[in-house]
Parts: sequence; C-alpha cells; structure tokens
Amino acid sequence: MKRIDLIIPHERLQEVNELLHKHEVGGMSFYDIKGRGKAKREPVAVGRGVMRYIPEFGFRTKIEVLVSDSKVKEIVEDVLKTISTGSASDGKIFIYDVLETYDIGTKEKGDAAV
Repeated sequence: MKRIDLIIPHERLQEVNELLHKHEVGGMSFYDIKGRGKAKREPVAVGRGVMRYIPEFGFRTKIEVLVSDSKVKEIVEDVLKTISTGSASDGKIFIYDVLETYDIGTKEKGDAAV
C-alpha cells in the first residue's frame, strides 16, 4: 500500500478529486499549506497600489490519499496528464510506503481497511 501526497494549486483541487473518484480512491484528506519552492514569485500591490513587494511564501493545497500498490502508477500518470502545464508552480507528488493499515470501526486491516 502507498500514500500519495500531492501539493497543487488550490484551483486544481476539483480536477484532482474527480480524477481520484475515477480511480475509485475511497478517501482523501486535503488542507491548505504555505511554503516556498521553485515557483517564480510575482510582485504584489500593497495598500492603494503605490507600494509593491515580493512575497516569500506561497499558498497551495496538500492532498493525501492511500491506494493499493497496483493503482499508484496510473493515478500519477493521470495527475501529470491532467494538471501539468509545464510550470514549476504546478506542484509536486510524493509517494510513501505504508506498512500497515487498520480500520478502527470494522477492525479490518490492509487494503480492506482503506
């Protein structure tokens, strides 16, 4: 089993959600994050537009999903095909091994718990 973390622009959240539904991913967690990366930083107008500054940190959405090993490659390929524009600000995908999974309510484990 794998955990896929996607860091994407918030505007792309609905597209990724639909893509995960298409791949029958059961659950998804997401939250807003702040940070910095390779994306080009643009000046922002402050006050009445007289002053400008370049923000150090940007805002993104982080999505976390658990999937079986057999689904990882096709999900990643679909995400890359769907939301990639070729820009450094498109986001990142991280994949982690998950050793064990348990459903507290049903007491199932492994893929059945997801």
